[in-house]
Amino acid sequence: MKFSKYHALGNDYIVINPKDLNCPLSLTDIKTICDRHYGIGSDGILYGPEASDSCDFSLQIFNPDASEAEKSGNGLRIFSRYLWDQSLVSHSTFTIQTKGGVVSAKVGEKGLSVAVGMGKVRFTHEAIGEPKAQSQKLCIQGNEFTYYLASVGNPHCVIFLDEIDEAIAKKFGPAIENEARFPNRTNVQFVRVINRSSIQIEIWERGAGYTLASGSSSTAAASVACSLGFCDPNINVHMPGGVINIQLDTQFYATMLGDVRKICVGDFCREALDSR
Repeated sequence: MKFSKYHALGNDYIVINPKDLNCPLSLTDIKTICDRHYGIGSDGILYGPEASDSCDFSLQIFNPDASEAEKSGNGLRIFSRYLWDQSLVSHSTFTIQTKGGVVSAKVGEKGLSVAVGMGKVRFTHEAIGEPKAQSQKLCIQGNEFTYYLASVGNPHCVIFLDEIDEAIAKKFGPAIENEARFPNRTNVQFVRVINRSSIQIEIWERGAGYTLASGSSSTAAASVACSLGFCDPNINVHMPGGVINIQLDTQFYATMLGDVRKICVGDFCREALDSR
């Protein structure tokens, strides 16, 4: 099985083209491929391109636990770079169908930077959005948090704190992800406002765990910060892996701009899957 591996600010994905497979990937296959000891190792698999009736391309996104993600900002930037590397797109704008909705993308800087129109951010996990982020309370391990919901096609829980670090994300992220009030689980962002144009976030990603960077998390956190009046509509989101820029219009349609780097291409041996 041929594969390509990329990272977007340390968030790494494996791209697998369906035409390179003799049969679909099983859930066990996905888990093994993403495993950093038994497989190639990644934060997920981008399965595409596939045909779409309404878009230029269609994409499926799988987490390391084999659950399917509705949308991934970093994954979409990586997939866009893959399409560019395969000469399937140029520097013109193109569209991608995901489970979380349609996005537009444009590759720039010789493939090193990609802009993605992430769609309209909703301040809810429901189908009908709130016009502004609404505060709610949550008690985890004896600690009370004020949180805000957001959806970029996938669910997010945004929490503002004066100080954040990796330890906080790892301590509280798993419990919040799986809290009963989130029936489909949730991505979690711990946010520190730096100034009107910058925030810092630590991320616990649904189905993947602690993550160095996330495009959809950046979009959700920046949108909530802007909705609450903490930041202006052009926001740089600082993460352990690097910086993503989020631009918002008055209706909270978000455009994400960030780096992508190619790591390697190769052949994955069938015996690695047979051994599991």
